[in-house]
Amino acid sequence: MARIPDAFIDDLLARTDIVELVGSRIAIKRQGREYSARCPFHDERSPSFTVSPTKQFYHCFGCGAHGTAIAFLMNYDRLEFMDAVEELAKRAGMEIPKDTRSRNESGESKDLYAALEAAAQFFQKQLAQHPAAQSYLDKRGVDAENRARFAIGYAPDGFNALKDALGTDDRRMKLLEKVGLFSKNDTGRIYDKFRDRVMFPIHDRRGRVIAFGGRVLEKDDGPKYLNSPETPLFHKGRELYGLWQVRQANSKIPRLIVVEGYMDVVALFQYGVTQAVATLGTATTPDHAELLFRNAADVYFCFDGDRAGRGAAWKAVESILPRMKDGRQAYFLFLPDGEDPDSIVRKEGAEGFDIRLQQATPLSQFFFDEISKDISLGSMEGKARLAERAKPMLAKIPDGAFADLMQQRLSEMTGLRMNSALPDTPLLTNAPRRNTAPPPKLSLVRSAITLLLQQPSLALHIEPPHLFAILRQPGIPLLCELIALIRSRPDINTGLIIESFAGREEQASLQKLASQEFSGEPEHWQAEFNDALLQLDKQTRMQRIEELNAKTGRSPEENNELRELLAARMR
Repeated sequence: MARIPDAFIDDLLARTDIVELVGSRIAIKRQGREYSARCPFHDERSPSFTVSPTKQFYHCFGCGAHGTAIAFLMNYDRLEFMDAVEELAKRAGMEIPKDTRSRNESGESKDLYAALEAAAQFFQKQLAQHPAAQSYLDKRGVDAENRARFAIGYAPDGFNALKDALGTDDRRMKLLEKVGLFSKNDTGRIYDKFRDRVMFPIHDRRGRVIAFGGRVLEKDDGPKYLNSPETPLFHKGRELYGLWQVRQANSKIPRLIVVEGYMDVVALFQYGVTQAVATLGTATTPDHAELLFRNAADVYFCFDGDRAGRGAAWKAVESILPRMKDGRQAYFLFLPDGEDPDSIVRKEGAEGFDIRLQQATPLSQFFFDEISKDISLGSMEGKARLAERAKPMLAKIPDGAFADLMQQRLSEMTGLRMNSALPDTPLLTNAPRRNTAPPPKLSLVRSAITLLLQQPSLALHIEPPHLFAILRQPGIPLLCELIALIRSRPDINTGLIIESFAGREEQASLQKLASQEFSGEPEHWQAEFNDALLQLDKQTRMQRIEELNAKTGRSPEENNELRELLAARMR
């Protein structure tokens, strides 16, 4: 996908009023310089969600959600990046650069989507012509509405049905093969991959067919489920079956229920549980976890209660722990032997299934139950083993109340003090990890960075080179990078600065500093910023004086430099 130029994004966000955008979707109220509301991304009783018209970004002090107008649309309207940009561009009356649009829309991808859509329509028509496939869905209780909702179809028996219908020329054959609808034997013969199976199209987040899952009609007719292979459009570790349908059925998604099979999803929808999705024959991946929490704050994983089911649940834990920001919740529901969501909802209905969800095991309980199940906590050795197992996993949890409570629970189980159970995390990631508090002079760097985040234009009034750039102090490289970024993009705002650090460890620290209210009046901030840099320059000169004083056998040039530095210090 072509990258949209930074200049276009800057201009787009400069023309977008984030207050107006957020206010068109949730109720916000002015509070001083900013606006506040109850956070739309997690349940709360008192407002902790703020929108800043000057910084052009939003921030929730409860769950940590933050970002620009683009991020808000992606998270609230559940849009992909390109879709969010297009939506804002329409509001602002702007055209996305032609080269970007054409590179995203041209080429082979449109033809691949068209080939998959044609195949989906072919399978749906075949379902109407094959009583055996219709009978299977009748027995499973899938009505016409849900057959249409999920675009369920049927792949006829035989090796050439799809090929004969759609592979009308060499180009179409190559497209259908590229999207995984054909197989090839040792002799080079190409034939239909899906045969005599009920077909479940897999849709992406824009509702386009990107792959298929096929289920046999009879138990002994090969693998129960057969999925499309990885293709240019389909990566199973990034997609969730049913998510498109969940989005269509819910204006706001209260929760997501992760199940294992296509029919589990369809059956739950059939009985009114319209928040079910399924992973596509793979364990829960980090991409799955991010996608789940982007769409719902509460996620329930529903697995078999056997060893395999618990193994799958633990894989899910490993993927979701690094994404457990405050306000997010995860639960695990283990079903009785021989049962699956499909069978349970048929026996107990939506109400019975909901009661089971209410009794699901919270992530915290499941984590400590699993990690300590073969450990004797009656001995110091056992407690030490538990701490050793838990430390690296708990260290992945984002800073916040949930991380603190998990550390506290580990402390209760082992007797270790909280600060010895896990390593300290410095505020600025350029700072080395240490057990003592950072030196007082770090606050000077933090103050300069905070001022820049409050008013990025402060950096435009200072000229490089910057003497303090060589100061060996935590946060200096980050400060220099911020100044260079702002000078290269003079119209950049706070929200864009934070987004430019997406995926980097520094983003969390910048987000915290940007959300702080800086004391004093804005008209005095330039003087405060300049004074902070002057103080850093003085510290840089002192650093050089100490280096020269500690050096034996200084050169004449170094002696002259030392005299000049000492004289300057006295002035």
